[in-house]
Amino acid sequence: MHATDDSYRAAPEAALADSAPQLALLDAWQRGFPLEPRPYARIATAHGLSEAELLARLRQVLEQKLLSRVGGIFAPNTVGASTLAAVTVPADQVEAAAALINRYPEVNHNYLREHHYNLWFVVAATDRAGVQRVLAEIGEALNQTVLDLPLEAEYHVDLGFSLQDGSKAAHRPAPAALTHITPEQRALMAALGHGLALESQPYAIMAKSIGWSEQQVIDQLAEWVHSGVLRRLGLIVRHHEFGYTANAMCVWQVPPELRDAKGEALAAQHGVNLCYARPARGSHWPYNLFCMVHGKDRTEVSLRVAELNQAAGLEQLPHAVLFSTRRFKQSGALYGRMRPHAAS
Repeated sequence: MHATDDSYRAAPEAALADSAPQLALLDAWQRGFPLEPRPYARIATAHGLSEAELLARLRQVLEQKLLSRVGGIFAPNTVGASTLAAVTVPADQVEAAAALINRYPEVNHNYLREHHYNLWFVVAATDRAGVQRVLAEIGEALNQTVLDLPLEAEYHVDLGFSLQDGSKAAHRPAPAALTHITPEQRALMAALGHGLALESQPYAIMAKSIGWSEQQVIDQLAEWVHSGVLRRLGLIVRHHEFGYTANAMCVWQVPPELRDAKGEALAAQHGVNLCYARPARGSHWPYNLFCMVHGKDRTEVSLRVAELNQAAGLEQLPHAVLFSTRRFKQSGALYGRMRPHAAS
């Protein structure tokens, strides 16, 4: 089985043809997606299109893999549990290991990076026990100790930035975790992870799948957006396909008493798409401050990392830059009902 979702190569020129109107449309609706019965009609009107024309454009960019889905991103640790994990896999076993990891619906991202820990993946489940179960099963199947790095503090987590100028939304602190989530709400979370249908009344379709009314779905999503639990609702683009072909996870070993101050300083810098704290794990993984940097090429990212080191006062601290070389999986987190996985 070939597990690769996409290798990190230059974005195809055909996909970027006639990109100016596409960029404007995709930039405008990465967040703030309309919560009304016919959201695409509202967007179409804003761009001088008919609803049918807009849906045709969105279906085209989805087919071109420029658009991942129309969906939402929940604030970390508010509706479930998640962790960043990694394993060390010999080069000749990477394909098979990635395929095994990808079979888990709890895994929503899976990348090959340049490091001793070379396969990096994100696990999201309804609770911490579910995350630990998946990590244990993967570790046993691969005969590996899995590096488990749950989020400890977030300084900037949004996953949306302008395709035209690289700007990012202001950071919004995460709200408290929801203390009670009904089965119907879990079903809605799972449906949202798969994405809204590219049809005239997507909320009605989603409502039918979980046994709710269309208005119930709209009201629930509006409540989650207002509270900050649903951090972003809109078009989820695939930055790599728009030419952001260099992707690096940058990590620093920061004294605990300085971690939060350095994290805030780093998060404030231009070009930082994600910034958060995760636990160090001894000498084999001493790093506790993380950020993601995307760019058009490796040189651009390397220069930006050097600038970040200086701007945030991190240049004297031990650090590493883990460039991504393969993307095996990129999808929405399914915090709702999980499908059974195939272990063989």
